[in-house]
Amino acid sequence: MSPGDLDKLLCGLPLRRDPRILVGMEEGDDAGVVLLAEDLALVQTVDMITPVVDDPRLYGQVAAANALSDVYAMGGTPLTALAVVCAPAGREEQDLLRQVLEGALEKIHEAGAFLVGGHTVEDPEWKIGFAVTGTVRPSAIWNRAGARPGDALILTKAVGCGIVSTALKAGLANPEDVVSMTRSMTLLNRRAAEILAEYEVHAVTDVTGFGLGGHGCEMARRSSVALWLDLEAVPLLPGVRGYAGMGLVPAGTRRNRDFYLELVETRGDLTPEDLDVLFDPQTSGGLLAAVRERNAGSLVQALRDSGYDRAAVVGKIAESPAGRLVARVGASR
Repeated sequence: MSPGDLDKLLCGLPLRRDPRILVGMEEGDDAGVVLLAEDLALVQTVDMITPVVDDPRLYGQVAAANALSDVYAMGGTPLTALAVVCAPAGREEQDLLRQVLEGALEKIHEAGAFLVGGHTVEDPEWKIGFAVTGTVRPSAIWNRAGARPGDALILTKAVGCGIVSTALKAGLANPEDVVSMTRSMTLLNRRAAEILAEYEVHAVTDVTGFGLGGHGCEMARRSSVALWLDLEAVPLLPGVRGYAGMGLVPAGTRRNRDFYLELVETRGDLTPEDLDVLFDPQTSGGLLAAVRERNAGSLVQALRDSGYDRAAVVGKIAESPAGRLVARVGASR
């Protein structure tokens, strides 16, 4: 669903309020958080995806990593998962589904979590997701609302998987580019979150369906700051700009751009491909974090040493224009 349609759908719903709800639907954050005890809170999230790769085992790995990511983005630790499966009927499809679930279990177990049940629905189109429950200390909850002027912006993974996946579906993707995309999507955000927790982190979100631009706008809006994004510093998956130039852009990119562009200011000569990359919907994307500027270099190096080899400083937080994202490119473009 587009961010605009989702915004209209949720507007005005008669939600109950309770002091135990530390993060609810009003905040629109990556997951909900409910207080259980003075030093313990529950993190809850659910996410589903259609196939983004051809291999069923890898599809399961990506689906699990994508759902687990929201818990990491809140500073939490995943505990359990429930599978939500929409799949066609038939013996061949059941064999494929088993491979999907086996792949998902690899990532759930890597996260230290447990698959404890699920629900299946016969559907002509494949959709796999997970409802994930985790825990977090109330004093250690991350959200999008704490970014401060002077902070550096860190992105832990390259972007562009929506564009590469579209090229794959069109039969035009370079196999090496698909391997790079899959490796990125199956990389858990677990260790990245652990490293971020060792530093002073002011705001975090994971970059998923609304793209880097959409999630960046939400951080700027919730924190009442300006998010200055250096597009030339944003790491891209191999082949992304070329595929975008060929028009191999998912429909979600245009929906994201239509909704968020009014919150974006530009500096320099942005190309159409720049905007495609900015609003490309991600699956199991990286974490976007606002951290103290003096810690940015050592933090990026720690991330790279731990397998997040595309981690980078991609911008900064400023006071103005508050509530907006400023996308810029250098004079060399």
